[in-house]
Amino acid sequence: MPLDNIAIYPGSFDPITNGHVDLVKRTLRVFDKVVVAIATNPDKDHSLFSVEERLQMIKEVFAEVKDRVQADSFHGLLVDYVEKKRSAVVIRGLRAISDFEYEFQMAMMNHRLKPQLETLFMMTGESEFYTSSRLVKEVVSLGGDVSGLVPDNVLKKLNQKFKR
Repeated sequence: MPLDNIAIYPGSFDPITNGHVDLVKRTLRVFDKVVVAIATNPDKDHSLFSVEERLQMIKEVFAEVKDRVQADSFHGLLVDYVEKKRSAVVIRGLRAISDFEYEFQMAMMNHRLKPQLETLFMMTGESEFYTSSRLVKEVVSLGGDVSGLVPDNVLKKLNQKFKR
């Protein structure tokens, strides 16, 4: 049975940033559909936003292309989730060389588990090169402004979380 032309973009997306959004939009140039998949692990979850909140923010960000971008979550092995979604492609963003070692290890392990799985690395756009969800949360928690680094709906939610 042939696979669909779908790319899976896994991550925590806590919260989704403009760097993530840029990567999804660029992925849509190559694939018919992108699934933004929140990886969940209740034992290790120290997220600012619940999975439901993150799913809602992602859906709001991509409302104009909702037929091509799906927000979802999964628990367990990524390779199993990718197979369930009838895909064979995982998209990963690289900001710096420091990202590469970890991402390469994960790609090789996933390939070992499912040899037909391909991981495509995309460089983060230069305007989002330094942005990460962790850094965004840290800056907001200390009273800084992250306007322009996250979509407007996410900025509003961040400010609500930190009572600003």
